[in-house]
Amino acid sequence: MHGRSRTIGRVIASRLIHWQRRRGRHDLPWQNTRDAYRIWLSEVMLQQTQVGTVVPYYLRFVERFPDVGALAAAELDEVLATWSGLGYYSRARNLHRCAREVLARHGGAFPGDPLRLAALPGIGRSTAAAIAVFAFGRRAAILDGNVRRVLCRHAGLRGHPGVRAVENELWRIAEELLPDNDVESYTQGLMDLGATVCVRRRPACDACPLADDCRARRDGAVAELPTPRPRRSVPTRRCAMIVVRQGDRVLLERRPPTGVWGGLWSLPEADLPQPGAGDARRPAALAREVAQRFGLRVVRAKALAPFEHAFTHFRLQVQPVACELVAAGGVADAPGLAWLALVEAGAAALPRPVKTLLEGLAIRSRGAVEGTGGSPKGA
Repeated sequence: MHGRSRTIGRVIASRLIHWQRRRGRHDLPWQNTRDAYRIWLSEVMLQQTQVGTVVPYYLRFVERFPDVGALAAAELDEVLATWSGLGYYSRARNLHRCAREVLARHGGAFPGDPLRLAALPGIGRSTAAAIAVFAFGRRAAILDGNVRRVLCRHAGLRGHPGVRAVENELWRIAEELLPDNDVESYTQGLMDLGATVCVRRRPACDACPLADDCRARRDGAVAELPTPRPRRSVPTRRCAMIVVRQGDRVLLERRPPTGVWGGLWSLPEADLPQPGAGDARRPAALAREVAQRFGLRVVRAKALAPFEHAFTHFRLQVQPVACELVAAGGVADAPGLAWLALVEAGAAALPRPVKTLLEGLAIRSRGAVEGTGGSPKGA
């Protein structure tokens, strides 16, 4: 770093460190510890997810899996069930893989070197740096989403941060501003500033310790930076989810290990044509398809209320169809299939919209039973 740049960097770091100690966050459940496991877990959960959403999941996760050995010893289904609802399920699969790798290759202890950390499943450059800083006191630069926003605005850097050239420049700036001392307070300060002051909409510039030399503020460009991703149309996909019921149980099918909801249990699906393409996929036709696919005898089928679910790159329109069986045959013994009691849906490794659907059916089933003066099956 050149002399003037080094001086500017020291001033910025000093302001940020002072601000963090007075105004930053100090009571998050993964702070005030050197436990690399808990820091790693929080950093992975915070990828693409806000703190307020993460906290209850984090607390539940560490209660169930208190250390890397417990996580490595667990079955993937249990990990996915504990993660269920937090989204981006590849993170949960990578957590499980990473825990087993730390146990097998590193004797159950996370390495302190950022490069070795970044080689583990699900840990990229910025996450590795955060773990190294907070767990091991190493000097390393981070560049998560909040930090990108702070640096883009402060430097007046235009161009979408996902573009390689812009990302490289952001890494250069992050490395250049990194102080020699108090790296933990500085790093936490960057995170806190992006999360609480330099927010996406309506940033509190008057409360920002870096406002005096922020180029975006000087140029009236705060609302324009970071440059948003170029707009593109979000495609819509349609599918039918088949709720195959026998009494108070529902048939589940495990999804492929990669892709949307990878590795989770979900309802069997069938393709639907675009609206206006005819009625060949009415509930009765879907029931016949299910019967042929699984060797079942379906007595009736009816459409349930449709719903939508938004993913990052597309929207999914779902038409649930309830099918009741005469007999299940040997389908429960088939690989990748399982029966689940509706009352157990809340604790199962299911995608959030599927869990919501089944929990609603369970409530209606209970109401129907109670309305007849009877008691739930198995009570």
